Amino acid sequence: MDLKYGVLAVAGICVLVLLIGVLKRKAEIFLNFTVRIVVGFIGVYFLNAFLARQGIDVAVGLNVFSALTLGTLGMGGFALLYGIMFLQLL
Repeated sequence: MDLKYGVLAVAGICVLVLLIGVLKRKAEIFLNFTVRIVVGFIGVYFLNAFLARQGIDVAVGLNVFSALTLGTLGMGGFALLYGIMFLQLL
């Protein structure tokens, strides 16, 4: 009887450790996604202001779709958003 409880306790601790590892990984992914959105929005804001001061009529909107693009792709998404806007300028 004691061996059965001991095995269950060890198995429970192993499952708990694995669960903590999975949750930590998901938290890291969410934090990375959020940081990319925030940094991307700051970059878009300042580049929009810079381009407006230079008289270039290109501005990327700060909305849900640009947030998802920036969060998913990071700097590539930033370049993609401005690439699309410059392509429309042609």
